[in-house]
Amino acid sequence: MSGEQLGGIALGLFAALLGAGGIAAAVLRRRRRAEIANTYGSAGGILYTIFQAGCSGLLLLGGIGLVVAALLIKR
Repeated sequence: MSGEQLGGIALGLFAALLGAGGIAAAVLRRRRRAEIANTYGSAGGILYTIFQAGCSGLLLLGGIGLVVAALLIKR
């Protein structure tokens, strides 16, 4: 395995880790905000959580795609 492949795999794993962390943070934030439903609802509520989880999901998929691409492309 070359250095370029290792770099691509490391970057992909880092992006996937950030994406998974973002999804977990969105879910945990949603649970905590259920206690203050009126304030949470007026500030965007569930739409904010969906948007945050969606962006983090794209980051997760991009990281996985980068790892796959690094493993498939050989120089």
